[in-house]
Amino acid sequence: MINNLLEAAEFVFTLNVLLALAIGIIVGYFVGALPGLSSSMGMALLIPFTFGMDPIPAIVMLVAIYMASDYGGVIPAILVNAPGEPSSAVSAMDGFAMSQAGEAGKALTLSIMASGSGALISTIFLIATASVMADYALAFGPSEFFALSVVGLALISILGAGTPLKSLIGLLLGLCVVTIGLDPIGGTDRYVFTMYLIDGVPFVAALIGLFAISEVFVMIEEAHGPRPKIVKLNVASGAISTILPHWFVVLRSTILGYMVGLIPGAGASIASLVSYAVARKSSRTPEAFGTGSEEGLVASEAANNAARSGAMAPLLSLGVPASASAAVLVGGMTIQGLQPGPLLFTNNPEIPYAIFVSLLVSLPIMVLIGLFSAPFWVRVTSVPRAAIATVVVSICMLGAYSAANDTFEMIVAAIFGIVGYILRKCGIHPAPIVLALVLGELMETSLRRAMIISNDNFLQVISHPIAAGLLVVAVVVLISPLIKRRSRPA
Repeated sequence: MINNLLEAAEFVFTLNVLLALAIGIIVGYFVGALPGLSSSMGMALLIPFTFGMDPIPAIVMLVAIYMASDYGGVIPAILVNAPGEPSSAVSAMDGFAMSQAGEAGKALTLSIMASGSGALISTIFLIATASVMADYALAFGPSEFFALSVVGLALISILGAGTPLKSLIGLLLGLCVVTIGLDPIGGTDRYVFTMYLIDGVPFVAALIGLFAISEVFVMIEEAHGPRPKIVKLNVASGAISTILPHWFVVLRSTILGYMVGLIPGAGASIASLVSYAVARKSSRTPEAFGTGSEEGLVASEAANNAARSGAMAPLLSLGVPASASAAVLVGGMTIQGLQPGPLLFTNNPEIPYAIFVSLLVSLPIMVLIGLFSAPFWVRVTSVPRAAIATVVVSICMLGAYSAANDTFEMIVAAIFGIVGYILRKCGIHPAPIVLALVLGELMETSLRRAMIISNDNFLQVISHPIAAGLLVVAVVVLISPLIKRRSRPA
């Protein structure tokens, strides 16, 4: 392995590969920071430019976009409550609250250090265990995916500020929205009153509306109120001392994120959700989560970046993409005449090991870019709210339109923005709704497939060992708040 890494380093430390790496990092930050754009979109846009490139610089550039987009996605999540990536939705809860309290610099520093630490540690896991740990991902069938999604939905009920009941209401609203569109198994339409909804409610538009546009209404409402004070923080030099108190949270969240990332279909959003829930359960101050908890921000950011590395393991070792972005990466490798899977390590060992080396090289660069650019982003909080609201809504509408090049997406974003604002006034945070949109389709599709395989025997579906264990975890998660409430002294 060491010899392969050294040989791959000779390929990576060349001008054309380093240039491709730099382009990938810049594009990744850009698509991550703009709501509506995602890593898969950025990779898809650049794939045509890889046709005339050699395999190593082409793949390195795509992987750099894949990793850097998560770094960029948390910037608007913290500053204006507009997650650039779906996986940043959980980070927005505490990151934006810190920004509102005048700690935008500290929130950005914590996020970039947690992201970099999680990505670096998980990359080491990837190098050491890519071909071994990915085998366990194959044990997940429809029954296991159904149980995994149920665990995720159960965890949503304890997320964020407010009562579990309000989180549950948000969860149910999200699941109701998921039912719109074609039946994923039978193909019949459900609640499709316009052909624009044949594929369901556009997720990107709903995400932008619930988080960003609803926040614009809040900005307008508070346009003449006092601005949040800005706490001065030398984010570059003080970064290590800022993250050190949370080293155990980083390590635990990285392991959780990497393990979830190994499971095809799970993704960074579930990894962030699971890690956040575990951090809250084990925290001495769980009531602070959702209101500006440093621990919550670190847990979600370390996990969702670690999941990116975890998703690379089944892709490289088995040829199984574990996320939409990983699927685009498979397409980029196929165009180069490469076939991800066990034979890749035998026939083209320079490719996976060049990816490993490029990750080790690019991650410190991404962290430094994030740290030294943080003071610039912090200044955004001193701009008048009315001006920020104008820019944010413009970017949001552009992002919604660019997701499918259709004005209908803009209409959906506006509608969900109004709904999100009303729900905020009722004390219902948008995060449970968005995460229900992510998990609802997976839960329904997996359950329907599992029922077909088991001849409509639900007991057989939940009797699989892994599925049964996950469902037990879901029950424990759901009843634990009730147990805690009863155990409190009157």
